[in-house]
Amino acid sequence: MVASNRLGNKHESHLVPIPDSSESVLRTAVIYGANGAGKSNLFRALRYFKDIALLSARNDGGMLRDAFQLGDAGETSDFDLQFIASGNLYRFGFKINDTQVVEEWLVQVIKGREKVLFERTTGADGRIKINVGEIEDQRIKALATVGGPKSQTFLSTIHATLDEADITGEIKDVLLWLRDNLILISPQQNHVRLVQALSDTPSLLSFAGDFLMFASTGMIGLKITESDLTEDELLQLPRNIPTDFLIGSKENNGQTSRRRLGLTNTDMIQRQDGKLSRIKIQAEHESQGGDTMTLDLAEESDGTRRLINLIPALHHLRSADVTYFIDEIDRSLHPHLVRAFLESFLESCGGGRRQIIVTTHESSLLDQELIRRDEIWFAEKDTGGSTRLYSLLDFKVRNDLEIRKHYLQGRFGAIPFLGNVDKLCAEQNDRK
Repeated sequence: MVASNRLGNKHESHLVPIPDSSESVLRTAVIYGANGAGKSNLFRALRYFKDIALLSARNDGGMLRDAFQLGDAGETSDFDLQFIASGNLYRFGFKINDTQVVEEWLVQVIKGREKVLFERTTGADGRIKINVGEIEDQRIKALATVGGPKSQTFLSTIHATLDEADITGEIKDVLLWLRDNLILISPQQNHVRLVQALSDTPSLLSFAGDFLMFASTGMIGLKITESDLTEDELLQLPRNIPTDFLIGSKENNGQTSRRRLGLTNTDMIQRQDGKLSRIKIQAEHESQGGDTMTLDLAEESDGTRRLINLIPALHHLRSADVTYFIDEIDRSLHPHLVRAFLESFLESCGGGRRQIIVTTHESSLLDQELIRRDEIWFAEKDTGGSTRLYSLLDFKVRNDLEIRKHYLQGRFGAIPFLGNVDKLCAEQNDRK
């Protein structure tokens, strides 16, 4: 996502300076490709990268990697990511096989020079060695002498072993960015804390209502409702709810502190001051008689529910320095809504370090008035079955070219090329 100098300052607001560098990084990457081309594998790889960087080792001691099935099973899987955290440029990566982390590195890049923070290697005898570079924290240096499990990154060992308040400096910046600033949303994923986010953040609730009206969903807003749980509702609650949640625990001079438990992404129960209640998100509509009425979100269309689940991401992108990767952003959404979502993000970025990466089949985003040529990517499989990513910038394209039309005609690849359907049907009939 490094901007090409060939395009100069086109869409200048899409450029974010890279620290200690003459280059800039782009706000947007839109990735196209045929079904099965590997777009979602990029998403899965980044999600796996984040998990390995932050989570403790699995119980079975393995890495649970999805190695490339069509290649050499003995090869390592190599990951390397550069990102900006707290105004500094970092590079974190690792090499793994089925059983362990073979290599690992974390460096800070300053004016092209790599300042090594730590580096992990595995000797021929299988012994792990972690060399701590320019880190002053004695606790991290002590951890490096121990090394941690072979199937766990040293970064995740730091994350799991030390209290957050005790982690400082560059390591803290890196961990917080990976945990809080790199956010991945799959097509099936609901915003698990949607009801809590909307009930706790009035600005988000207001923004969601405004955007849903703007998107012509037929809704005039969202409403948070709270009601006491009836006896029938208590009996219908899932069996796995902790007993101490339902009964309560004595705290604060006999009062129970507020506790919340999500049932669905639009529904949660709350215990506060000894009382159990249900908090729900409902959609507000105007009836034919002009009155405001509420409907459960289950009664809304798939597209509207999908949009509601994406609205917190859009609101977050307007206010925080985060990177969102949304796989199949066009799932259940009208093309105009997909474009409006991206336009709203680009118009609200300001001077922050905010990025959005999406995979899509929606060709209406192929517009040079909307995004730069180096923000458009294509995924295509080679003859060996591996995915190759290439940019629209690799092609000679005029500034006034209607790239959507040429993409659909197959000029840039990354589309399905179908055989002769009539011939296929005739062959099937001959076999009957």
